[in-house]
Amino acid sequence: MRVVIQRVRRASVTIKGTIKSTIGNGYLILIGIEEKDCLEDINWLVRKIIGLRIFDDENGIMNRSILEVDGEILVISQFTLFASYKKGNRPSWIRAAKHEISIPLYETFCKQLSTALGKPIGTGEFGANMQVELINDGPVTIVMDTHNKE
Repeated sequence: MRVVIQRVRRASVTIKGTIKSTIGNGYLILIGIEEKDCLEDINWLVRKIIGLRIFDDENGIMNRSILEVDGEILVISQFTLFASYKKGNRPSWIRAAKHEISIPLYETFCKQLSTALGKPIGTGEFGANMQVELINDGPVTIVMDTHNKE
């Protein structure tokens, strides 16, 4: 699994002209899932995301977690995170998991992240054409890959 975590002041996702989810201070997370991903990857990511200390403390140092700032989370599925661009100019997404694998993993990830956060999270709609808006705070953007944990 690969995620792009953006610390945001606010973010929203719109589908067919209707806002599906909106959050205030917190994380916008784009998640890509590949065929070899499993529950172990979800568990690792949830622990890392919830424990990540990238919110400012009283001294302006990134030292607080999302739990400590009572932040919110919006998760958007993003198969294009596994784009292969080595040959030609048209990317291939052959590494991205098929729906029968990725949808259950995406739903489990969202459920576990919500439980760890202690409140509901916002989501997009798997496979939909979505418009995502955000105000990146910092900007702070972190990329994590469960198959490259170092």
